[in-house]
This record gives sequence, C-alpha cells and structure tokens, in this order.
Amino acid sequence: MTSVQMSATVSDAWVLVRRELWHLRNQPSQIVSALMFPVALVVLFGYVFGSAIAVPGGGNYREYLMPGLFVMSSAFAVILNALEIATEKSRGVTDRFRSMPMARLAVPFGQAGADLTVGAVSLLVMIGCGFAVGWRPHDGVLRAVAAFGLILLFRYALSWVGIFLGLSVKDYKTADNLAPLIFPFTMISNAFVPTAGMPAWLRAVADWNPVSAAVGASRVLFGNAGASGASVGAAWPLQHPIVATLLWSALLIALFAPLAVRWYTRQD
Repeated sequence: MTSVQMSATVSDAWVLVRRELWHLRNQPSQIVSALMFPVALVVLFGYVFGSAIAVPGGGNYREYLMPGLFVMSSAFAVILNALEIATEKSRGVTDRFRSMPMARLAVPFGQAGADLTVGAVSLLVMIGCGFAVGWRPHDGVLRAVAAFGLILLFRYALSWVGIFLGLSVKDYKTADNLAPLIFPFTMISNAFVPTAGMPAWLRAVADWNPVSAAVGASRVLFGNAGASGASVGAAWPLQHPIVATLLWSALLIALFAPLAVRWYTRQD
C-alpha cells in the first residue's frame, strides 16, 4: 500500500468513525442503556454476590472485582461489532459503501476505530463506578494508565473478531444468536472468582482464556487484591499476565484483521 492509499484509508476511516459517533448522538436511549449496564454489573456482582466470595490473600472483593468488570465490558466488543456490521450488511449500507469512491479498507478500520472510541467512554463510566464503590489503583498513575491502555488494546483486538463474525454471518438474526456465547467466554475466567477452586479441566480452560490474562494483568498494574501472583500450578498466562495479554492481543489482531479485510474486499 502506497503512502497516498494509506492516507486515503485513514481519512475515510475517520469519516466513518465520526458517522458512528453521530448515530449515537441521535440515539440517546442507546447511550443511556450503554452507560447503565456497567452500573448494573457493579451492583450485581459487587454487592449481591461479593459477600459470598473470598479474595485470595484477603482484601476487599470489589477491588478484586473491578479489573474483571473492566475487561468483561471490553470483551463485549465481539458481539457489539458483530451486530453492528451484520445489521448494516442486512440493510444494504455496506453495499452502498462499496459503490462510493472510498478506500475499501476504511469500512472495517472505521468500525474498529469507532468501537475503540465508544469503549474508552464506557471504560471512563466504569472507572467512575469503581471509585464510587471504593476501588482504587494503588501503584501510581503511570501503571494505572498502562492498565487502561492494555484493556483498550485488548478491546481493539476483540473488535476485529466481532467485525469478522459480522461480515461472515448471513444476517442480523444470526449475529444476535451468537450473543449468548460471549457470557461463557467471560465467565469461565478469573474475572469474578479465582480459578484455583475450579475442576482441573475447567481451570485449564479458564487459565488459558485471554480474558483471564487481561484481568490478571490489570490487577497487577493496579495493585489490587488478588495481584500477589498466580496460584500454585497456574498456567503460564497467569504467571506472566502482562506479556500474555500483549501476545493474545497481537495474535487476535494478526489473525482476524486480515480475515475481516479479506472477507469485506472479496465481496465486491
């Protein structure tokens, strides 16, 4: 790709990012529901279930929980992007984009960029919820910024999974049927409870779940409860969660970004 083509792709992708944000501006109910969802998660898991869960090494469960919720909200990028892409494809919007004089790569990259922007706002809301319930980062501003950056990188990687799924499914209903699959992906992890108490086979799945690595990395960088180190016998990703999260993110982007772009361009 030449520098001129790259510049055109970035410019067109930015136009599509602004388009997605403008749509949200005109749909206040969608914004309100998106902002209320993190609050509901904090109340449900932090206060309803929290009293029955012991934190490894002691400590406040809500401090243990918040990094898990930060990552969980990012993991929903898979289904949100799949639904958005599948909806626009069903309505013929994607076909209209193809008929316009714009860079072919702009559509998938614009969707990924828009989701990252929305994800950053959603993360800010969750940070506010965390401070309201007593969560605090304890290892300084720089490490906290690094943790948030890692969470957003993980979300960006998962958004490409969602874009690929949205392009590959037949219609919106098919994409909507995939939504329940995201819950096992987030729940079978260390986001809410330690993996040490799980059956051996389930613990292996949870330990190698990319969500567990991202949650573990966040707890380490924030200095929150449960960040003292992986339990005995834990898998490599939990022993080196920051490196594992970077590797998982790079792998997901390297695999699904080219697949999504190829799937989009080959439908011309």
